[in-house]
Amino acid sequence: MRQFIYKQIDNSQLVAFRILFGTLLLWQVVDYLLSGWIRINLLKPIFTFSHIGMEWLQPLPGNCMYYYFGLMAIAALFIMIGLYYRISIVLFTILWSGIYFMQKTTYNNHHYLIVLLCLLMCLLPANTYASVDSKIKPELKRFTMPAWCSWIMIVQIAIVYFYASVAKLYSGWLDGSFTKGMLSKHAPDFLKELYAQEWFYLFIAYAGLAFDFLVVPLLLWKKTRNLACVASIIFHIFNKAHLGIGIFPFLALSFIVFFYPPEKIRKLFFWKKPIEIPTSSQSQEGKMLVRWILLPYLLLQIVLPLRHYAIKGDVLWTEEGHRLSWRMMLRSRKGTTKFKVVDNTTQKTKIFKLKKILTPKQIRGMQSKPDMIWQTAQKIRERYARMGKDVSVYADSKVAINHGEPRILINPDIDLGKAKWNYFWHNDWILLYDKNGNIIH
Repeated sequence: MRQFIYKQIDNSQLVAFRILFGTLLLWQVVDYLLSGWIRINLLKPIFTFSHIGMEWLQPLPGNCMYYYFGLMAIAALFIMIGLYYRISIVLFTILWSGIYFMQKTTYNNHHYLIVLLCLLMCLLPANTYASVDSKIKPELKRFTMPAWCSWIMIVQIAIVYFYASVAKLYSGWLDGSFTKGMLSKHAPDFLKELYAQEWFYLFIAYAGLAFDFLVVPLLLWKKTRNLACVASIIFHIFNKAHLGIGIFPFLALSFIVFFYPPEKIRKLFFWKKPIEIPTSSQSQEGKMLVRWILLPYLLLQIVLPLRHYAIKGDVLWTEEGHRLSWRMMLRSRKGTTKFKVVDNTTQKTKIFKLKKILTPKQIRGMQSKPDMIWQTAQKIRERYARMGKDVSVYADSKVAINHGEPRILINPDIDLGKAKWNYFWHNDWILLYDKNGNIIH
C-alpha cells in the first residue's frame, strides 16, 4: 500500500488539471465581473446572508468588490500559467472563501467544491512543469510526483458523486416528481411535450442516480473508462444546457484527467515533455502531509455529509445538515414567509415590510430556508433596537417540497428574534411532521 501511494508517477495529470482549473476559475470570476452578479448579490443588498457565525463578513464598500474580484481574476490567471503559483493559489483560496462565506443567497455546491479544491491545490506540486515558475527557476522543474497527488483528487470527486447519489434515494426523486418539475421549468418549447412524458422524466431521474453511483468505478476500470468518459460528457453537457449551474459541469469533467494513465495525459497535453522513468526509490515523499493533513481532511469530508442523520427531523424539510453534504439539484423548495412584529411596550402589532431590508432576490431565497428566516428575524429585531424599541418577531412561514402541499415551517408562537441558533442539533422552532402530516409536539 505504501508503494502504491508514494510511488513516483508522471505528473502530467496534475499539471493538466492546474491549467484547466485555473482557466475555469478565471472564467467564473470574469463572468461575475461582467454579468452584474456582484452588484445584485453583494452591492445592492443592505446586508448579505453570511454563514451563521460570520455575520461580520460583509462586502467591502463602494467599488472595492470589483477590485476584489479583479484581484481574484489575476490570481486565477497566474494559477493557470503557473506564475507565483503558491502565492496565487493561497490568495485565491482566501478571496474565494471570503465570497463563499459572505453570502448564501446564491448558493451553489460547486462554490464549496472550489474552496476544497483550492485548499488541496495549495498543497500539491502543480507548478513543477508547464509553468512560468519552472521557466524562471529551472531547479523547480520536475516530471514526476507521488501517486497520492492524483489519488487525493480521485477520492475527493468520488465523495462528491457518492453522497450526491445517496441523497437521491428518497421518494421525491424515485417517483420522478422532482425531475418532472425541473424539466418542465427548463424545457425548450419544442421539447416540452417530450419532457412531460412520464417515461422520460423517470428515465432522467434513474439515469442521474445511476450516473452518480457508477461513474467513478467505471472511470477507474480500464475496460469501461472510455464509455464512462462519453457518458460524463453527455451528462454534464445536458445539465449545462438545461440548468446552467455555472462552471460545475466543466469542473466535473476536468477530473477525468486523473482517471487516465499519466502517459496518455502526457501524450494528449504535453507531447514534447521528456519521459522520465521513475526510480525504484523507497522514498515516501509527502508522508507527513498525507498522514497529518490529507487523511484527516478526507475523514472530515466523509463525516460531514453524514451529520444530518444525527439531527432530529428530515433534512429535506428542516435543511439542517443540508449544506456541505453534496445534496445537489435534489428538490424544489418554494415558500412564503411574513414577519409579525409586536411592540412589547405598547403591544401594537404590524407586518414588517421585507423590502425595507432585503432585495427581491434575497426575499425569494430566504422564504423557504430556516437559517435565513432566523437571520432575517434577527435583523428585524436589531433594526427596532436601534430605534430604542423592544419587539418580538414572529414568522408566518409555509413551505412546499417538490410542488407538494405547503406546510407550516416555523412555529408561529416562537419569538424568533430572541430564539437561539443551534449550530449542531435540531432547532425546536422548526416544526416537524409525522408520516400522516401531523405536527410532532
